[in-house]
Amino acid sequence: MTQKNQGEGNRDAAEEYNDATRDFVETGKVEKNENKHMNLSDEEKKDIQEAEEKGKEKAKK
Repeated sequence: MTQKNQGEGNRDAAEEYNDATRDFVETGKVEKNENKHMNLSDEEKKDIQEAEEKGKEKAKK
């Protein structure tokens, strides 16, 4: 099968990715996998919080 060149960016691939991502989110597996990380140590939770705050500060600029 020959693929046609779509120039910069690939709309077909982007659409497939978006569909697969949407399907995954709708299955509820996001929340299920999120709970796996609830058993973090206090230090790990603090590190994650600091990283999140740092990232948000960069996004505000």
